[in-house]
Amino acid sequence: MAIVRSQETSSSNSHCSYDVFLSFRGEDTRKTFTDHLYTALVHAGFRTFRDDGIERGENIKFELNKAIQESKISIVVFSEDYASSSWCLDELVMILERRRTVGHVVLPVFYHVDPSHVRKQKKSFKEAFTRHEERFHAEASERKVEWIGKVEEWKAALREAADLAGMNLQNQTDGLESKFIQKIVKVVGDKLRRTTLGIAPHLIGIYSRAKNIGLWLQDESSDVGIVAICGMGGIGKTTIAKVLYNLNFSRFEGSSFLANVREILKQQDGLLRLQRQLLSDMLKGRKEKLYSVDEGVVKIKNALCCKKVLVVLDDVDTVDQLDAILGMRDWLSQGSKIIITTRRERLLKAHEVCRVHKVEKLDNDESLELFSWHAFGKNCHIDGFMEDSKSVVQYCGGLPLAIKILGASLSGRSLNVWKSQLQKLKAIPNSEVIEKLRISYDSLQDDHDKNLFLHVACFFVGMDKDWVVTILDGCDFYTMVGIQNLIDRCLLTIDECKKLVMHQLVQEMGKEIVRQESPEPRERSRLCNHKDSLNVLTENTGTRKIEGLTLDMNLFKKDKHDRTNFGVNRKRHYDEFLDTPFLTNTSNSFKRLCFGMFSSKNVGTALGNSNKLTLEVDAFARMHKLKLLQLNYVQISGNLKIFPKGLRWLCWHGFPFKFIPYDFPLESLIVLDMSHSSLQKIWEGDKLLKSLKILDLSHSHCLKTPDFSKVPNLEKLIFKNCARLVEVHESIGHLESLVLFNLKDCKNLRKLPRSICMLKSLETLDISGCSNLEELPTGMDTIESLTVLHANRISISQLLSTSKEVKSWHSFIYPSLLKPRKSMEISWALLPQSLVHLSLENCNLSDDDFPRDFSNLSSLQILNLSGNPIRSVPNCIRGHFGLQKLYLIGCEKLWSVEVQYKLKELYIPDCILLEKVTFQSLPLTLECKNICGNQFVDCRLGRTFLSLDSEQNLVEIEGDYKIEPLGNIDMEIINNLGLSNLGSMGCSNVMLSCYGSQKARKFPLQGCHETHIFCAYCLGSKVPDLFNLKNEGYSISFTVPSHLNFRIRCLSVCSIYALSDNQKEHDYDWDAHTVISNMTKSLIWSHSPYVFGIPEADEDMMMLSYWKFENQLESGDELNISVVGDGDFQVKEVGVHLVYKEQEEKSSQSTSEEACQQFSLYGNVVPGNASVEEVISVREKMLLLFFDFDDAVYYCLGEATATGIIFYFGIAQSYILIWNYSYALLT
Repeated sequence: MAIVRSQETSSSNSHCSYDVFLSFRGEDTRKTFTDHLYTALVHAGFRTFRDDGIERGENIKFELNKAIQESKISIVVFSEDYASSSWCLDELVMILERRRTVGHVVLPVFYHVDPSHVRKQKKSFKEAFTRHEERFHAEASERKVEWIGKVEEWKAALREAADLAGMNLQNQTDGLESKFIQKIVKVVGDKLRRTTLGIAPHLIGIYSRAKNIGLWLQDESSDVGIVAICGMGGIGKTTIAKVLYNLNFSRFEGSSFLANVREILKQQDGLLRLQRQLLSDMLKGRKEKLYSVDEGVVKIKNALCCKKVLVVLDDVDTVDQLDAILGMRDWLSQGSKIIITTRRERLLKAHEVCRVHKVEKLDNDESLELFSWHAFGKNCHIDGFMEDSKSVVQYCGGLPLAIKILGASLSGRSLNVWKSQLQKLKAIPNSEVIEKLRISYDSLQDDHDKNLFLHVACFFVGMDKDWVVTILDGCDFYTMVGIQNLIDRCLLTIDECKKLVMHQLVQEMGKEIVRQESPEPRERSRLCNHKDSLNVLTENTGTRKIEGLTLDMNLFKKDKHDRTNFGVNRKRHYDEFLDTPFLTNTSNSFKRLCFGMFSSKNVGTALGNSNKLTLEVDAFARMHKLKLLQLNYVQISGNLKIFPKGLRWLCWHGFPFKFIPYDFPLESLIVLDMSHSSLQKIWEGDKLLKSLKILDLSHSHCLKTPDFSKVPNLEKLIFKNCARLVEVHESIGHLESLVLFNLKDCKNLRKLPRSICMLKSLETLDISGCSNLEELPTGMDTIESLTVLHANRISISQLLSTSKEVKSWHSFIYPSLLKPRKSMEISWALLPQSLVHLSLENCNLSDDDFPRDFSNLSSLQILNLSGNPIRSVPNCIRGHFGLQKLYLIGCEKLWSVEVQYKLKELYIPDCILLEKVTFQSLPLTLECKNICGNQFVDCRLGRTFLSLDSEQNLVEIEGDYKIEPLGNIDMEIINNLGLSNLGSMGCSNVMLSCYGSQKARKFPLQGCHETHIFCAYCLGSKVPDLFNLKNEGYSISFTVPSHLNFRIRCLSVCSIYALSDNQKEHDYDWDAHTVISNMTKSLIWSHSPYVFGIPEADEDMMMLSYWKFENQLESGDELNISVVGDGDFQVKEVGVHLVYKEQEEKSSQSTSEEACQQFSLYGNVVPGNASVEEVISVREKMLLLFFDFDDAVYYCLGEATATGIIFYFGIAQSYILIWNYSYALLT
């Protein structure tokens, strides 16, 4: 929150009216010490503010706040009578709030007072607060509560200020005030000399991406920490580092920002220059002569060893640089921090001491806002430019650098110039953008990796990684290590479906490098622009320099019609490209991301002859080095035997012939893709192709399978949607290396040959949609290598129409009607025990169609039963301990789910009758491994990742949450939340969003029991009177008051909040947490609700939460309660109501025993009970907590021993449930 709010106010730092703001008690020191200090500061040249010129009146708070905001540093002079002044205390609160939000520098000065008296309010400070409290008691009751909250806020401010590094007159300069003042002036000078870094305006999206690192910098930990900010060039790494530096350097005793480390180290004396800068920064600008690197090491070590410092190293590029930084870590004093920016994520993986923060690209809204600032000078759009603005933003792909450059280049231009510039970008990318991105390419260590990058950029983006490795290994590349090097430089990523993903501008950069090889396309190494390829082929100008060529005539035709709509063509082609073999089982989000401007295929149109081009085969005669060729929807005339003989990859969609001519030279071919072809048989005659490893003939509707003995090394065979394929040639059993066989949607396929059981390497078989398949061959269970079987959309009724003597396919799908009960287990046992992933989606399976157990499928980890009419999870699945993922999407008759506790992922969207999910409780064991820090950003108590949807009726996950009407809730809870008079509040319905839902819906007033917490929502703009501790804003701090001998048993929290209009449009994407910190006992509890209330337009919402405690809260405990969220979540007021034991007992007399038992199901105490034995006994004397940081999930395990509790920390192996959490942490 602090980082987010600072975006609104940080701009004032660059327009400061004052250097120093003086805060002091006028009656104590105005005419003495403070006057002398003011004079000394002014004489030293510091513009200093003191409140002489402000009239005491109603505007005093505004004027003071303005002066604080316009000052670079605040000096707070604590004197004996300081706390007697409410003005001084309010002033201190404002100063510290600015410190928390924008890193404002605060220097406490203790003038004849002991810092401990300030911190603990002793002696004169205690007397001052006694007078304040006496005065407040005389106020009216409604004002009294407000003043009590203010007193607690003052006390918290004094504690915070006293904990800062300050200056104490009694401990310095022997109490001589003149020397003390001189020392203060010197400290001020040192702090002000550490100037902020210049940052370009319009930091859209920067603060949200810097938030977690900002919290890490401010965590007050004693550890020496290192965080690395990584990402591709132009993504904003340096900007984020500068923002973090500016906001936090004043919190450290020394700081240094070393920019452009990679470029400086290329120079002859680069390392020495960096050492000099670092040393100068740490010595507050004092220049030190350095004559050697070794001398620099010694002096820097001495300068750093006694100071808490912040060091930023921008653009670290080599292992040696990183090792030097990590070695420097040992020199640093406790609490020091190092920030690194780098393009090389893999550089950091060997060093577990580094936290890695990967910068994400801007989303569409952020991109459009940033572009508007640079193109129009404001965050709005000019009529007529919106569509073109969106096209530019889409082209930039969320890369801030490109958005800024292109926005500035179009600023002030006419609409015609815009359109012309956009057309130019299609052919020639912006040189300034390319130059910045090319740094990563130039840093590749050798020509091998550079050529590999160019091949991928020109031909293979969006393809399956294994396919690409197979192809390029055959082109004499060391592809696996090369791809890893590209990933290391943020030039390439691999998505969850193992597809190669490259940012569009990085891909354009690669193509531009090839284009710059020669002004003549025929002289370039690769032809990846279809117009260039067409010209070279039609003009017969090919040369031996060409190694790869792609030509898609369908895209060439389409581009003529879409020429004016830059950047949108990809979306139009998207739906037509789904059947390409490289995109099987790929998520839609990935497909939208990975394609370049001309990478789609219009299959429907291209099958027509009208789009096919006839070329002479002579056009390829001089391309002796051609290895990579894509010819989609092209006709060839002439003798194919003069085709290049070194082809490794041939992709020829729409191949026009009925068979491949015998003299077509394919002996070196590794991958052959002839999807959507006219082939009836693959080749003429007996042609031996020993090198062929992948064969894809999908959508070839007239095809018959060949004699596979002629392709003995085939590894992947794809016949997807070959509509007239009836059988598979028996010779398939000879393919000893075959690992994938895809027959999906071969609707007329009737049987598979028995020889398929001879495939000892087969890992994946897909027969989904083979609706006429009569049987599977016996002996399937002998394929010990088979791990994945997809058998979706196979009709059970059709399978039943065959003979009951068939023992394989329908006997394991539908055993209950075909065999006696004894045979049920045997029939499922016909499946290989090696299966890890089994998909039976939309197979019309009911509850009775499953065996008693899956003991024969002991290796099964992923099971898909989506779309089947089951009513509950079968027993064989509930008892399967190894299952990790279960898909039940669209099981419309499903009303309850019971699964193992160890299940990691459960997918249940569109289960419209489902109301309850139950996890079987089993002991959870984790191996305790690496010790890690205890500064937790987020903690989650949970089990399984759930995928839900907006229409879900799910109201209970046993042991985690249960939603029910407020009328059914325990009256004790209702009374302690101030909801007993709901009728008079006039709110009968409220808009609620559940975690995982895509939209909010209106409900009657509901309550939600969660783990240890109860939550409810209603409309309201004011905290009810029941909550006697209140404070404006998102947090409240107070000391638990004494209440005779009664113990606190419960705590109710009320917060009033609103959402921005942007958040209401995305109401499913909320993020809110209630955090309770017991600073006295070092305990923290945090809760993120499963259900969230969405206020209507111009309305406020009231969030109420009820927490039960045992012995964790006692009188005198210092508490801070905060309700925080993202930038669109605006908390206006927080209130707290403490419930003591006697109150609870009186209230509970009117409640039913049943209601009390109901609440206890969800935990009647918050974890972290001071009575350790009670909490630890919950599970085998073990307390297990989960939390995450930087995309890793950790656990904290507490073990009770005879002498106390031992805590273990490590990385959790499970995928943790994300919706609510609560935790206690002993720091």
